[in-house]
Amino acid sequence: MNSNTTVTHKGGCHCQSVRWEVQAPSSITVWKCNCSDCSMRGNTHFIVPSTQFKLVGDSEKFITTYTFGTHTAKHTFCKICGITSFYTPRSNPDGIAVTINCVDPGTVTHVEIKPYDGRNWEKSYHQTSIASCSKLQS
Repeated sequence: MNSNTTVTHKGGCHCQSVRWEVQAPSSITVWKCNCSDCSMRGNTHFIVPSTQFKLVGDSEKFITTYTFGTHTAKHTFCKICGITSFYTPRSNPDGIAVTINCVDPGTVTHVEIKPYDGRNWEKSYHQTSIASCSKLQS
């Protein structure tokens, strides 16, 4: 499989109440953020355009949302098990951040980890390419 090949990754939360599919390359660049929320959860995620992500089945009824600060980020998590398998990030309100450890095995061929200094959010936003992650690549 070519590392740039777009595949359908499936995944979800621990109890499987929240399930989703996401179109993304098999070789993924993930962001390891140190903001107050991500560092507490140990979250490492990749970002896709929201059109590349879809909830499956009746997942929506098991999701609740937490916001803080600017309330731009929508931290979604399962009402049953508490796992955040995806959310809408502040850096990409037009996209979805998918927690890499919540992707089912078998479709990811490579993971590159990039740091994101969420404690100095504005500076990191302007110094990284994170904003481009939610744009469709041609």
